[in-house]
Amino acid sequence: MNRNTRRLAANAISRVFMYGFAVLALVPLALILIYVVIQGLPALLHIEFFLNAERPEGIPGGGIANAFAGTVVMVGIASVIAIPIGIVSGVQLVEYGRGSRIADGVRLACDVLVSIPSIVIGLFIYGLLVVTFHGPNGFFGALALAILMLPVVVRTTESAVALVPGALREAGLALGLARWRVALQLILPAAIPGVVTGALLAVARAAGETAPLLLTTVGNVFLTFNPGERMNALPLTLYHDALQPYPDLVRTAWGAALVLVLLTLLVNVLSRLALRRQIRLAGRI
Repeated sequence: MNRNTRRLAANAISRVFMYGFAVLALVPLALILIYVVIQGLPALLHIEFFLNAERPEGIPGGGIANAFAGTVVMVGIASVIAIPIGIVSGVQLVEYGRGSRIADGVRLACDVLVSIPSIVIGLFIYGLLVVTFHGPNGFFGALALAILMLPVVVRTTESAVALVPGALREAGLALGLARWRVALQLILPAAIPGVVTGALLAVARAAGETAPLLLTTVGNVFLTFNPGERMNALPLTLYHDALQPYPDLVRTAWGAALVLVLLTLLVNVLSRLALRRQIRLAGRI
């Protein structure tokens, strides 16, 4: 067996192992998704599941209208707070924070926040705001979610911006542009795919969080769009209803889980389509 044959054999064996381990990693995910679809699909086949709010235990016809509205409102507020701050902070760490002790401290704080249990963030907001203002509400829940989203956006934005070639910065500075204009008008658009991916990861994490909301917004069986009141969320509905002995509530919990999966899929597909369009337009310019 010559050297070329050995290389081809080693390459084939490595490829088999690579595909095998990839399939092995996807099997648990596929089983979970299939089981959630099987259990949650019957609830989604009824229109009242989307239009009705929760019903008392044992009364059929309940839905997730209040939980869906609460999730959209709180995640939306958290995104408005965390994503702009995180993007600007990530750009600043790369463009202005090299060798800075403040930048090193920000990176360390982000790493700690990413790894800290989410219930600790909920407890922090509970002790700082809920106790101070004598009651939970949707805005406090959104603030806890924003704190969870912020380090993810910062670190992913920093990584995406750091991958932009330095020649682009030098070209902008050579044209006489101010450094902040180079960062925001040249560097950030070039890194937008990675930035959007990081923002989506943060949104997905916030949409699926339960522990902080148990302490900051508690939940609400009524439909409300006012963040100044207690609000429900899809993870809260899943958590509460899955523990009940009533089949209707358990079915609602599985339906809420499937809706969360579908929402995450929809956001990712729409973002990919938008990015593909932007890249196509950039190629025409």
